Amino acid sequence: MTAPETVTPDDVRRAGDAIRGHVRVTPVLSTPAADFGLSGAPLTFKLEFMQRSGSFKTRGAFANLLLREETRRGVVAASGGNHGAAVAYAARQLGVPAHIFVPQIASPAKIERIKSYGAEIVVGGEFFPAAHAASQVFARERGLPELHPYDALWTLGGQGTVAEEWRRQSPELDTLLVAVGGGGLIGGMAAYLQGQVRLIGVEPENAPTLERALAAGRQVDVSVSGVAADSLGAGRIGALALPLAQRFVERVVLVEDKAISAAQQTIWDVLRLVVEPGGAAALAALLSGRFVPAPGERVGVLLCGANTSAVKFG
Repeated sequence: MTAPETVTPDDVRRAGDAIRGHVRVTPVLSTPAADFGLSGAPLTFKLEFMQRSGSFKTRGAFANLLLREETRRGVVAASGGNHGAAVAYAARQLGVPAHIFVPQIASPAKIERIKSYGAEIVVGGEFFPAAHAASQVFARERGLPELHPYDALWTLGGQGTVAEEWRRQSPELDTLLVAVGGGGLIGGMAAYLQGQVRLIGVEPENAPTLERALAAGRQVDVSVSGVAADSLGAGRIGALALPLAQRFVERVVLVEDKAISAAQQTIWDVLRLVVEPGGAAALAALLSGRFVPAPGERVGVLLCGANTSAVKFG
């Protein structure tokens, strides 16, 4: 891949070819809307939290490592947790040293997951921007490439393979609900889908990164907090994702923290599946009424991550 000004469907397909065999084809599950106390057509869930390392981020991590020759000596990544776990996992599989910087708000479950893959981990700075700044200094000092969690061509190309795969599995869907942090996921999906399916972004009220950027028509910095800040608290939408969202994301809806936590509980109660707060945000939009489908509208909900210790066994 070269470095054009935008990401194209061909970039997503190229990433898909590169990462095939390294990532899972995650399943889809359709269930009556009535199971969730809703009316309308059945809901279709994409169970991307079943991806290796526990989130969709594994796709972008492998795309970076396999499509960039400069990654062979080692890589640096900053992350709220999921990107770090994905890079650590992919790097271990490919025999590449990885140095991961995470903020203090990263959940213990995500930190332990990163450590389990053998990466060097540095915890510092309360939120992602501070960890990212530290990682940039480290990368320059060591002469190593940085794998950006949401604002690099290879990252968006890899994350866009979620849409490529889901489109094959569920071609009947009219609308997809997708949680947004820095925009790598929804930007990559938008790049591939090019408006073929309605894309609705979902953000916490305490981290309205894309919503504010779309309103302003440019990147803006926002303060982030709340239950999903470790995965959806980038603080600024990516430069690659924003123009794609402006063209192909219909709108963004905001959900309260309590709605996200309620959605986590409902996913467990109804589907017996465990997801992290960021992974439940898309469903929260439906359950809270922030997004109401039209009659007969066929909706897909992306459950994107499950790196949490919320459930303990034994």
